[in-house]
Amino acid sequence: MSSDPHLKRVSRQTWHFDQDVRLQSAAVAVGPKEGEGPLASLFDVIYDDMYAGQDTWENAERKLMEDAVSAALQKAGVIGQDVDVILAGDLLNQNITTNFTAQKLEIPLLGMYGACSTSMLTLATATALVNAGYANKAIAACSSHNATAERQYRYPTEYGGQKPPTAQWTVTGAGAGLIGIGGTGPRITYATIGKVVDMGIKDPFDMGSAMAPAAVSTFLTHFRDTGREPKDYDLIVTGDLASVGYPIVKELMLAEGYDMDGVYNDCGLMIYRPDQGVFAGASGCASSAVVTYSYILDQLNRGLLKKVLVCATGALLSPVSTQQGNSIPCVAHAVALEGGQ
Repeated sequence: MSSDPHLKRVSRQTWHFDQDVRLQSAAVAVGPKEGEGPLASLFDVIYDDMYAGQDTWENAERKLMEDAVSAALQKAGVIGQDVDVILAGDLLNQNITTNFTAQKLEIPLLGMYGACSTSMLTLATATALVNAGYANKAIAACSSHNATAERQYRYPTEYGGQKPPTAQWTVTGAGAGLIGIGGTGPRITYATIGKVVDMGIKDPFDMGSAMAPAAVSTFLTHFRDTGREPKDYDLIVTGDLASVGYPIVKELMLAEGYDMDGVYNDCGLMIYRPDQGVFAGASGCASSAVVTYSYILDQLNRGLLKKVLVCATGALLSPVSTQQGNSIPCVAHAVALEGGQ
């Protein structure tokens, strides 16, 4: 890495944010299963049914995103008119959750899609816009819903097909963060944009194995570009590799000379208890979002963590691509958060 502290472009994949860009506030809204998990006390809104008071699951997902954005704004004492742009995404065709939410909020929209890596894709891009002066305040948000994602990517939800142990449980939830200059939230210092990695895996019920190499690729790039090592962070998390992909990352990183023991966890292992019937663990856009915008932000603001690297992981498949026999390309984007005050 260059010794110039004001260098914005460390490499073609890693950005350094030289302004005092901060995650000024954030909020999370979730469904009932998430509200029964170990992080429940840190969530802002918890619904006791999958419909969240709406008439369809798709409308429920919109409600979750609306709630997360509104709560993040309220915490910061900001109204929608104060926000220059919302960068958001979801897992549904044409980003319909994002589009309808932005319409209701009346905030200019940049809709983004990175599958389950969308949380850090939106956060990195929003930070870049604020750091460069194109926006004074920006919202980064994403959502997923177990019932909507099931029929989007697999089978009709009512079908109730059996799943193997490698399958994961899509998080019903949404997370939103408000990004701006100054304030008391953690600084956003680096972002590493991942390359698409395809290891030839074709099983849509084994996302952990498919996404793990993409996470490793992004980690290696981040460490080499910044001159940092795993020990420089108090916590490093991936988005939703769960119990299958988590050990693969540790093994592959160790083979490259990076020991992740003691500092590495996965959001897909943090949201639910093992006895909640979630197969290998959590997945979905909201997996990394609800952990980052609740637990991680809380720990940083309280000074219990000083430096955190969040690497959101996404499998870029579609029902058509898998039915046509294609393997599953994956991508991972990482963002570094530092300090709280």
